[in-house]
Amino acid sequence: MARNRKRRKPRTQPRATPRGYERSRQRDEAARAALKPLRQGERPTAVTVGAIAAGIFCVANVVAAVAGYDYGSEGNKLAGSLISAAILGVVAVGMWRARYWAVLGMQTLLGLTIVGMALALLRAENAWAFILVTTLLLASGTLFWFLVKAMARIQMPQPPR
Repeated sequence: MARNRKRRKPRTQPRATPRGYERSRQRDEAARAALKPLRQGERPTAVTVGAIAAGIFCVANVVAAVAGYDYGSEGNKLAGSLISAAILGVVAVGMWRARYWAVLGMQTLLGLTIVGMALALLRAENAWAFILVTTLLLASGTLFWFLVKAMARIQMPQPPR
């Protein structure tokens, strides 16, 4: 037995309001149009804050390694501190120069920090640990959020001169 199906008439006029992907595409295009490209030598504020933070943590890792701070019980702690300091140093210099790859690297480190702090929040044993971990979690999440728009501006093509 064959079923009778209604055939829809083709639409002659476009819809007044866009739907689905079309609406998302229009929002994306509007957001891109609102972005201003960076001027020569300009660096977004979030990138500057991230570069300074990465530089501070780089120096803190080196100082802790030289001072002999023992924060773990396994493996070569000195090598781990120096590798972390080297990565943070490269990211800090790259972000200071407003390089896309450095901002992407910083966001990767922030993402790992956010996950680590969220897991540490589950094991906070006292109020001080809870406050410290929550503060680090909020600071990392806020910087991550603001770096997204900064990355879009850094990635924009340069206008012809």
